[in-house]
Amino acid sequence: MAQSAQAAGGLASFPALLQRNATQFGDKPAYREKEYGIWQSWTWAQTEKEIEALALGLINLGVNEGDFVAIIGRNRPYFYWSIVAAQSVGAIPVPLYQDAAADEMAYVMEHCGARFAIVQDQEQVDKVIEIQDQLHQFEHMIYIDPRGLRKYDHHQLHQFSHIQEQGRAAREEFITDLKERREKLDYDSICVMLYTSGTTGKPKGVVLSNRNIIEASKSSSEFDHLTRDEEVLAYLPMAWVGDFIFSIGQAYWCGFCVNCPESADTMQTDLREIGPTYYFAPPRVFETQLTNVMIRMEDASRFKKWLFDTFMAHARKVGPAILDGKQVSGWDRLKYKLGNLFVYGPLKDTLGFGRVRVGYTAGEAIGPEIFDFYRSLGINLKQLYGQTEASVFITLQPDGEVRSDTVGVPAPGVEIRIADNGEVFYRSPGTFEYYYKNPESTADTKDAEGWVATGDAGFFDEDNGHLRIIDRAKDVGKMADGSLFAPKYVENKLKFYPNILEAVVFGNGRDACTAFINIDLAAVGNWAERNNIGYASYQELAGHPKVLDTIQAHVEEVNRSLAEDPMLAHTQVHRFLVLHKELDADDGEMTRTRKVRRRIVEDKFSDLITALYDGSDEIFTKTEVTYEDGRKGSISATLQIRDAAVVPVQTQKVAAE
Repeated sequence: MAQSAQAAGGLASFPALLQRNATQFGDKPAYREKEYGIWQSWTWAQTEKEIEALALGLINLGVNEGDFVAIIGRNRPYFYWSIVAAQSVGAIPVPLYQDAAADEMAYVMEHCGARFAIVQDQEQVDKVIEIQDQLHQFEHMIYIDPRGLRKYDHHQLHQFSHIQEQGRAAREEFITDLKERREKLDYDSICVMLYTSGTTGKPKGVVLSNRNIIEASKSSSEFDHLTRDEEVLAYLPMAWVGDFIFSIGQAYWCGFCVNCPESADTMQTDLREIGPTYYFAPPRVFETQLTNVMIRMEDASRFKKWLFDTFMAHARKVGPAILDGKQVSGWDRLKYKLGNLFVYGPLKDTLGFGRVRVGYTAGEAIGPEIFDFYRSLGINLKQLYGQTEASVFITLQPDGEVRSDTVGVPAPGVEIRIADNGEVFYRSPGTFEYYYKNPESTADTKDAEGWVATGDAGFFDEDNGHLRIIDRAKDVGKMADGSLFAPKYVENKLKFYPNILEAVVFGNGRDACTAFINIDLAAVGNWAERNNIGYASYQELAGHPKVLDTIQAHVEEVNRSLAEDPMLAHTQVHRFLVLHKELDADDGEMTRTRKVRRRIVEDKFSDLITALYDGSDEIFTKTEVTYEDGRKGSISATLQIRDAAVVPVQTQKVAAE
């Protein structure tokens, strides 16, 4: 342990990093938050005082070493302070998804045995009170926003600011205790417990040590030359490892500023105002932003549309090469500079990407067309491949070696091997300690030598040594003729189109591929308004003949693209239907991180899948749904099933390896 701690500058915990930051650059901004339209700011010195007051208040409240503290809310400095305050007193922070249903929260809080919770507001307080009889170890709840809570029973309910005030008042009494607890923390101490999204079953508690997070933060920061002058926007779910590594791990290691938006509704405006230099988003965010751009261009004047189309065609041709420092003719560079003046520059500023020096996307595969769009604008967007169990980083893309079809080279300190069946394995300093209360899953995932099974299928590109991920290993299969079936690749091609929000492709063990499609209500609704097409609901719009014609055109264009790829030409979509509802996490069809629960979708809509393959032209279906207030209901519809034109290809078998 001592050797590893020395490798990280002798800083073996986040409270220790906080002390260093407050001492060495205490007047530099650590956090900003927009509230009531005004940016509030805290320096590292002020942050250290806020966290100390909270930590003392937690000791006063009875938080013991080893206790689990649930953190439930949106990205706010107070919650990041809560994480480090909990660590400071030897407790273990457990961030939860703020939009999780009460029963989802109940499972996580009971599983870890949380004695305390720090929550955002009345909504979260009510959720915890609703499930309190299921939480056998739960004792106290701390809330940040007091609105609506004045008449609640406050015996076990406490305002955040009051806990801090009590901590300051009891400083002389508890400061020695706090220092002793902080000094006990080392590389082997638990840093955080993060729960997996539960794509295939109950979420698992991933125990990550200080060694895991600090070593991963240190090596990744050095890889991309991050400094304390970076600006990031913290808007991703705090329960997700991506937010933890960027907004806590790298932020504390480098000492850069974490900016918190006022709300999800103002996120885009706040992004433009901050102009981050370091930016991370899952593919869904980039897809949504591209959809919004395309919607705006549909409403633009004919001249602006021509200007956009002309310069974007040029950007797609030479933009990525210019970004990577490759040889490009003088004329092409001049034309690109003109494009930057009229199109790319203003567009980047509108998106909030004008100052981005390093951008990453991860979480799931991004469609190559979407990825190339942003790089063509001159945005240094790269892909990384990671997992909660790896403290995020398994592979990274070095500058100048960025490709849309690979996820890069092994991250610093990471070893990767490919099993005979194509599954990717890794081991690294960031490898998790164990799954909490789940030794069986721990043993299944991590072997005695520290190799972790990712569950993903992939291979190294022989030309450049970069890793290519095909799909989830459990989702990769073979079609009836023995050829490769990798649904995610086809789904991402479909989702490039602004009108398509989600796609689920079927074909394992079958003669042909078929698909469910979710339309993007914003994009298709905008089109309907421009064409004076009235609609009363998502369901009505999804079944409109002209919408079906448009989706069919997209599917057939994807088929033509797939036909050019010998490995996946046979995965062209033969038949499809547009679902009558959006796939929803509240209905169990997606995880909270917006990943499709493929098995649940297959079971829930088995009648629709049968219809796709039995030649039916339409099918009547009834589906249970969950409303925002938690009530259950049902919707029924008669769905049209369309045949899509496919490009004939020479039959060939492609082995999954």
